[in-house]
Amino acid sequence: MGEFITFLGNNLADFWTYTGFANATAGHVAMLLIGLFFIYLAVAKEFEPMLLIPIGFGILIGNIPFNMEAGLKVGIYEEGSVLNILYQGVTSGWYPPLIFLGIGAMTDFSALISNPKLMLVGAAAQFGIFGAYMIALALGFDPMQAGAIGIIGGADGPTAIFLSSKLAPNLMGAIAVSAYSYMALVPVIQPPIMRLLTNKHERLIRMKPPRVVSHTEKVMFPIIGLLLTTFLVPSGLPLLGMLFFGNLLKESGVTRRLANTASGPLIDTITILLGLTVGASTQASEFLTLDSILIFFLGALSFVIATASGVIFVKIFNLFLKKGNKINPLIGNAGVSAVPDSARISQVVGLEYDPTNYLLMHAMGPNVAGVIGSAVAAGILLGFLL
Repeated sequence: MGEFITFLGNNLADFWTYTGFANATAGHVAMLLIGLFFIYLAVAKEFEPMLLIPIGFGILIGNIPFNMEAGLKVGIYEEGSVLNILYQGVTSGWYPPLIFLGIGAMTDFSALISNPKLMLVGAAAQFGIFGAYMIALALGFDPMQAGAIGIIGGADGPTAIFLSSKLAPNLMGAIAVSAYSYMALVPVIQPPIMRLLTNKHERLIRMKPPRVVSHTEKVMFPIIGLLLTTFLVPSGLPLLGMLFFGNLLKESGVTRRLANTASGPLIDTITILLGLTVGASTQASEFLTLDSILIFFLGALSFVIATASGVIFVKIFNLFLKKGNKINPLIGNAGVSAVPDSARISQVVGLEYDPTNYLLMHAMGPNVAGVIGSAVAAGILLGFLL
C-alpha cells in the first residue's frame, strides 16, 4: 500500500509539472485577460467582431502555459506544430495578399473614379505612416523596425502584417494587434479629431452628387491602377496586384463566381487563420515588453496623425477650389484605409450637423484611395529599407 501511495504521489507530481497551472506566470495571466477583453469588445460593443474574436481567441490559445521541455510541439513557435504550420502563412507573407484579393473583389471604386481628386485625400492621410516612422526613429528603433511600426497609421491590418513580416518579424505580433485594435476603435478615435479641426461652416459643405461611372471605366480602372502603381512601386506588387485582380474579377461581369469566392469563402477563411495565428503569436514572453508598449503608443499617434492629415489637407485643398466644388473636410478622416468604418464615421459626424447631408458615398472615395495608398506606402518602405 505504501509503495502504491509513493507511486501515485510521484506520478501526480510529474503530472502537475505538465499542467498549465504549474507553468503559468503573471505574464500569461495578463495576456489571457487581454484576450478576454478583445472578445468582450467584439461581442458586447461590436467593435470589429470578425477581427477581434479570432485575434482575442488566438491570444488565449497562444498563452496557455505549458512545459516547453516536455516536447509536446503544440506552441506556435515550436517547429512542426499545427499552429506553427498555420503561422507560416503570416511569416511568409501570403495571408495578406489573399486578404487583398478579397478586398478588391468587394470594393466599388466608383466614388473614386467619379471624383479622382479624392485620391489626393487618401494620399494625404498616409502622412501618419511617415510621421510615425520618423518618431519611431527618434525613439531609438532601427529604420526597419520604424518602418514596420509606422505602417500602423495606414489602418490596414493585412498591410501591417505583410510589411512587419518582411522588416521586423520579432515585432509583428505587437504591430498586428496594435493595428487591428485601432481599426476597431475608429468610432472612438476619429470623431473628436474631426470636430476639433473643423468649424460649423465647413461641416455643412454640400458636395455635388457623384456622376454615374460606366462599366468600361470600372473595368479599365484596376488595369490602369495596377500599371501605374506597380510601375512606380514594384515592391508593392503582392498587395496591389491582388487588390486590382480581385476588383477586375468583380467589375468584369463575366467572373461572378470567382469574385463571389474571393469576397466570400476565401477571405473569410484567411481572416480566421490570420486573426487566430496573429493572436496566438502574442505569447507573454514575446509580447509583454517595453517595445510593445512603445508600439501601442506610436500606433495611436500614427492613427491620430493620419486622421488629422486627411482633414487638414481637405481644408487647404478647398482654398484652391471654386465655390460649389469644395470638399467637406469631414471626409478627410476616411483617407485611412479602415474600410468602410472610417467612411461611415464621416457620415455619422456629418449627420450630427445636417441630417440631410449624406457624405457616405463621397467618403468612400478617399477611403478606397487609402487602401491603395497604404499598399503603395508599404511598397515604398519595403523598397527603401530592404
